[in-house]
Amino acid sequence: MATTYDFPSDLRAGQEELHQVRAELSALLKRLPWSVEPLDGFSDAGGWRKIERPASPGWTDDEQAEVEKLRRRERELAIFVTTHRYWSEVTGPDRVDARAKLKHPQEPPPS
Repeated sequence: MATTYDFPSDLRAGQEELHQVRAELSALLKRLPWSVEPLDGFSDAGGWRKIERPASPGWTDDEQAEVEKLRRRERELAIFVTTHRYWSEVTGPDRVDARAKLKHPQEPPPS
């Protein structure tokens, strides 16, 4: 039988918000141009794989601020979750198992 853990509500909430912030940041970065600064496009077929990038207009000040805001919140949440007082109550391999269950609560066990 799999071990269940009684995570504190603030730890669960912090982990859930961390997942949300990371998803928002990932979606934002996919929408933004590939370069923060305006750069010309390029093509390089001489390497082991061909690389092409279109010209990048760069990011606006608002886009840079939004990325920084999400990255700052991601760091705050990651620190909160990893240094939460709950982890001092769990030791050894159980700590690894508990951390995995907190990060992936709905995933079925591997077959």
